[in-house]
Amino acid sequence: MNSHDFSYLANVLHRRTGIILAEKKTHMIETRLMPVVRRFGFRDIASLLKELHYGHEALVQAVIESMTTNDSAFFRDRKTFEEFRDIVLPVLKLARSETKQLRIWCAACAAGQEPYSIAMVLDDAKLIDAGWTITLIATDINSQMVARAQDGIYSQFEVQRGLPIRRLVSNFQQEGTSWRISDHLRRMVSFRTFNLLDSYGWLPDCDVVFCRNALMYFDLKTRASVLDRIGEILAPDGALLVGPAESTDGYALGYVPADSAPGLFYKSKPAPVRRLSLVK
Repeated sequence: MNSHDFSYLANVLHRRTGIILAEKKTHMIETRLMPVVRRFGFRDIASLLKELHYGHEALVQAVIESMTTNDSAFFRDRKTFEEFRDIVLPVLKLARSETKQLRIWCAACAAGQEPYSIAMVLDDAKLIDAGWTITLIATDINSQMVARAQDGIYSQFEVQRGLPIRRLVSNFQQEGTSWRISDHLRRMVSFRTFNLLDSYGWLPDCDVVFCRNALMYFDLKTRASVLDRIGEILAPDGALLVGPAESTDGYALGYVPADSAPGLFYKSKPAPVRRLSLVK
């Protein structure tokens, strides 16, 4: 891939998704584009990029999806889920005790491991059994990943990444060499293809937003824009959880970091709640 082709591809990707491409990863980019070349019947990557100028939407979407990073795991960065369970949920259970409604958005959900992990934590809390209405929305820009997440079928390798055996046995059904998420957990999650640069108007006001390991691929301006728009749909006492390598410092206002919980931010400082002991 020559520098002109790279610059054009990088510009398209940044304009459409906010993702920044590093030129030093040219080999990785070419590897990811080759399945798209074969799928659409082009001779080579140069021919594909030339056709991309005409704005064929299916081709543009395929290129975008080939460039997204979809690596995930169940309970990835386990401390985040402990913070959600032991810090965020107790606060919200008190604050929403009258309405018994909880609305959660999991952005950049990849193949669904993260929202299903959230669903397992909520299932452990027995909120639905206690009469709570849970709205758990999961989105990703990659339509193929969203389809996989909706199916809820994972390989042996995928379920072994971060999933304790007791959760595997109680929440999955083995189908040959694969594992299918249980129906009651799958029904808890509503999946949708969504670009973080598009309008957030369809989203409800959310009590919790998970936006982890996505902001790191944006430049400062795009991160600020995404965080500002998340703030617009986040409840005044809502919580935002970002990845361990991410922070809102320096490019977004309106968030208050939680004490001793890196990656957890609030729209405003919540009332203190006794931290629960960890449950094995």
